[in-house]
Amino acid sequence: MAHSTFIVAAIALAVAGCAAPPRPFPLRAPLTRDTDLEPVTIACRPDPSAKDPKRVRCAPDEYVPTPAWDHINNAVFEPISQALSVEAVGEAANANSMDEVANSAWFENRLGVRPMTPDEIVAAGCHPDDALPDEVADATWVIDRGKTDGASFGFRVDIPGKGKYMLKVEDPAQPEHANAAAVIGTAVYHAAGFNTTCEQVIYVRREQLKLTPGLTSIDNDGFTHQFGEAELGAGLARASKRGDRIRLTASKWLAGLTIGPFRYMGTRGDDPNDIIHHEHRRELRGSRLIAAWLNHWDARDQNSMDVWVASDAKHERSSPGYVRHYILDTSDVIGQASDPPEFGRRLGHSYSIDPKDVLLDFATFGILERPWDRAAVTPGHERFAYFSMRDFDPEGWKPSYPNGAFTRMTERDGAWMARIIARFTRPELAAIVGAGRFSNPSDTVYITDLLLARRQAILARYLTRLSPLADVREIEGRICAVDLARATAVLPAAQFRYDVVQQTAGVRTTLTATTGADGVVCFAPHALAAEALPDADPARRTVFEVRNGTAAGPLEIHAFDLGARGMRIVGLRRPAP
Repeated sequence: MAHSTFIVAAIALAVAGCAAPPRPFPLRAPLTRDTDLEPVTIACRPDPSAKDPKRVRCAPDEYVPTPAWDHINNAVFEPISQALSVEAVGEAANANSMDEVANSAWFENRLGVRPMTPDEIVAAGCHPDDALPDEVADATWVIDRGKTDGASFGFRVDIPGKGKYMLKVEDPAQPEHANAAAVIGTAVYHAAGFNTTCEQVIYVRREQLKLTPGLTSIDNDGFTHQFGEAELGAGLARASKRGDRIRLTASKWLAGLTIGPFRYMGTRGDDPNDIIHHEHRRELRGSRLIAAWLNHWDARDQNSMDVWVASDAKHERSSPGYVRHYILDTSDVIGQASDPPEFGRRLGHSYSIDPKDVLLDFATFGILERPWDRAAVTPGHERFAYFSMRDFDPEGWKPSYPNGAFTRMTERDGAWMARIIARFTRPELAAIVGAGRFSNPSDTVYITDLLLARRQAILARYLTRLSPLADVREIEGRICAVDLARATAVLPAAQFRYDVVQQTAGVRTTLTATTGADGVVCFAPHALAAEALPDADPARRTVFEVRNGTAAGPLEIHAFDLGARGMRIVGLRRPAP
């Protein structure tokens, strides 16, 4: 009896806690810049090297992951731990008062926040000086290092006046795929707000490369191999070619001290700035939708990188500094064909080890038709394997194995990322895909069309439950927003009808909304608060409830009525419908 009473009491407390009204927003500006961009100091300690026995390190240690263990841990132990735990997956810990995220060492608000030209979007993590020329003199690009991880063949070059680049060869079974995918995926992630490398598709002559003698390379299993002329020639022979030109991906070496990948779970213990568990960061949770959009099934720890950015750039191991977090290697997007084909067809639909699917197949004797049973290559576009709109389910999409941040994505996290994805228009996507430098123009059109269609599927799912209104601002005495569902034609135009209710000090007033092009909706608020009240007086708090006539929930715009000085917007909420 006592045990039952305890359970009932616990449930009652939980319900009471859930029913409690949210705290009101204070009169202050939203957080737009995270403190993790501020330099911190790390204790110095010995870090001898062969060249400098007295070297010290005043930066975080390098994290060296074990890919096999990472796969097993995420595919087996983490799901079991999550299933047996009492963790309640709540909202992201770093969403600000405007239901967005602040600029941080992880993320910078770009597309939709400031104007970006197609050229700027395509450049992604590249600066103008990073662009590599097509015409290069013989023996001017010095190969100084073999590739140290990954399945693809590659090597590092030191380019005069440009710096160091990792050059990579694509899988000959899918010519022109991996190089283009690396550029396309990087441009999308960067425009959305993530830190990325500088990626380019280039065509080089063998004669412009000069190999440093005595180099080695390390394969994906950790074994070291000699890297000489024979190995270089064999690797380059696998590449696509245009005449005497060899097609490669050029990835600019990251500035700063690389300290290994970040993890999608937990924090980095030796970074004082890293205080929010990664699985509770909205940008990492929401990135699941970008991964679904591109079918970036290989979104995992190993395809990321942390970099210590020292305040003294000339001494990269020195303090103070801060850790900057990067997304790396998107060469699997837009249809990498993994062997065996039975596995490749499942990518995006099921984990590589998925107990639920195994048990369901067992229970139904394999009679139930699955999406991967219907997967097929599109004739004429074989290089993109099974990348298509067929059976694309944004909500049910899965990477190759569970990702702790992805599995914790909430409706609000997904809606936030959908509002960013809605900003990608056809001209911008066409420019991004064009940077893949496909030989056949029809490939550019095909992938652009697919990205637009998959984008629309994401928007139809995530802009129709919570309010899709964004860019809320005061303009000359009116409050305006952009209805991204209307701007992107997620629903027929006739369905959109705007109702606005203002509530100040218990007084409810119905306001008239006007609409404009590109989803803009505006209304004029009424000043109802007494002028003599202090600015932060609770009686000045005003809430505007805006509905767009669809099934989506309302947008609550929280403001302070400052009379003749206008409305000071301090927060947004998107209640569920």
